[in-house]
Amino acid sequence: MWEKHSADGEKLQCAWLKDIFGVLWQIVPRALLELMQDKDPVKSQRASKATLPMTKIDIESLKRAFLVE
Repeated sequence: MWEKHSADGEKLQCAWLKDIFGVLWQIVPRALLELMQDKDPVKSQRASKATLPMTKIDIESLKRAFLVE
């Protein structure tokens, strides 16, 4: 979905992109929602913070940030 909508468009921060028609999309993987809604607020904050510099969400990087002790 990310590749299709971002083709010839603009990739923005935090999974946002603008397609060739100027429509804004946010492509949010289910795994991101699961990590950010974890019962442990410290872990969920780490996952949330890790998304900020990303354009396309990298789930493996988020999981690594989430699990750091």
